[in-house]
Amino acid sequence: MVEKLRRSYGSGIEALTYAGQNYMVVDRSLIPEILRVLCHQEQFDYCVDITAVHYPKREKQFDVLWILYSYARNERIRVTAQIRDGESIPSSVPIWTGANWLEREVYDMFGIKFDGHPDMKRILLPDGWKGHPLRKDYGILQQDNEWVQINLGIESGQ
Repeated sequence: MVEKLRRSYGSGIEALTYAGQNYMVVDRSLIPEILRVLCHQEQFDYCVDITAVHYPKREKQFDVLWILYSYARNERIRVTAQIRDGESIPSSVPIWTGANWLEREVYDMFGIKFDGHPDMKRILLPDGWKGHPLRKDYGILQQDNEWVQINLGIESGQ
């Protein structure tokens, strides 16, 4: 399957396996098309999860990951794209409507925006919250003390 994709889309796709799990590293410019092909032609009809990993010392600080499953093939695959801090990535909501809340969670926790998302706003934290807690530069004891004081009327428990 990956070789077929590479013939069609070139060297922007790299197939790898780690701990028995297949995954692809895809150039961010190819993400919308590759995800559409995986869904509609390769039968990866379920978007299990979308998440990210923060590598603050890299030039492209974030890996954005889609974990996909094919009921017809009984197969799972991960698709990864690297992006810089402040860059956005196209939304996969037009492909899998269930990606809506998954992308909002990635935005909330990492600050990564998804272009074309129908409602790109926080989903777990309040609208006024500062920062994105799953970034490695957030600080393990950091909390939005101002928000806690204003909205809860208490001092931070940290």
